[in-house]
Amino acid sequence: MEAAAIILSLFFAMNIGASGAAASMGVAYGSGAIKRRMAALLLCGAGVVLGAVLGGGEVVKTISSGIIPQSMITLQIVLVIISSAAISLFMANLMGIPLSTSEVTVGAVVGVGVAYHALYVQSILLIMMFWVIIPVAAFFITYFICRASKPLFSRLEARGGTMLIYLLIAAGFFEAFSAGMNNVANAVGPLVAAGVISVNKGVWIGGFFVAAGAVLLGGRVLETNGKKITRLSKTEGIVISGTGALLVIISSLFGLPVPLTQVTSTSIMASGAAKNGPIVFQKGIVKKIVKVWIVSPLVSLAISYVMVKLFVQSDFYSTFSAVAIMVATLGVLSLMKAIKKEKRSVHEQGGGI
Repeated sequence: MEAAAIILSLFFAMNIGASGAAASMGVAYGSGAIKRRMAALLLCGAGVVLGAVLGGGEVVKTISSGIIPQSMITLQIVLVIISSAAISLFMANLMGIPLSTSEVTVGAVVGVGVAYHALYVQSILLIMMFWVIIPVAAFFITYFICRASKPLFSRLEARGGTMLIYLLIAAGFFEAFSAGMNNVANAVGPLVAAGVISVNKGVWIGGFFVAAGAVLLGGRVLETNGKKITRLSKTEGIVISGTGALLVIISSLFGLPVPLTQVTSTSIMASGAAKNGPIVFQKGIVKKIVKVWIVSPLVSLAISYVMVKLFVQSDFYSTFSAVAIMVATLGVLSLMKAIKKEKRSVHEQGGGI
């Protein structure tokens, strides 16, 4: 069972690298600051390992013992937590929804705590509070910098030069560094809690496998992310990556797992608002971000709760109740969507009011 827990955790680490960490160099690669894809991925991997080793320990401690009592986390529970987080991410990938690895991992740990009626509620509330504060702070910081520096940015872009390229590459590396500090804990935190590895070994091993995932599997994410954000100027990319990285690093120093995906999304949204005004809020971006905030932890929480009740506690009554509630919720949402679609169809065809 120990071998299975380690393999699953390291596989999860590689997926974290392939999805979240690899995206950190997207701006630099997409803008042409880094020409070769492998060079961008190797630089990302180096940043991840460095961030994990130098500053990933505090978030590992939070994931391993700051949400539920560490004594509760056995090898069985490690398998439940990692499986729940991995299933949530897999389902999200199928639906095309970008989930935060920090949120799904915290949600999975909370699901275990709910099943055992043992949670550090104050710690959870603090983490959830910063899930909102950090992205909101990223929005306002990026907005004011982009707004106040508009003339300066225009002059810098017109001149071009190697300085902007170097700054953009440095900002991408800085963001990869922050991903290493914050995201490695999601994969190795449960292993540390179960006593399989120490914190120091965990950050080294986790950092290496997250980096390996970025280098070996992150090419497609890098290409996609790079192409999506080519409309951003180099100066905007520097502000977005730099702001997000700084806030995530500060959070990591205090042991707070935060959603890097949402931080980057709100920074990009702020850049758009600074250029084009409030029209950016009419594109459904805000709704999507809020849905991700809510859905990410709840999905993995529900999965981990059901898995504990079914496979660890053999509590079939609670399992049936939880599954019935989830199916009913999905059914109601599907029905509401169908009714809304039908009303819109009737109105467009003139059969309504």
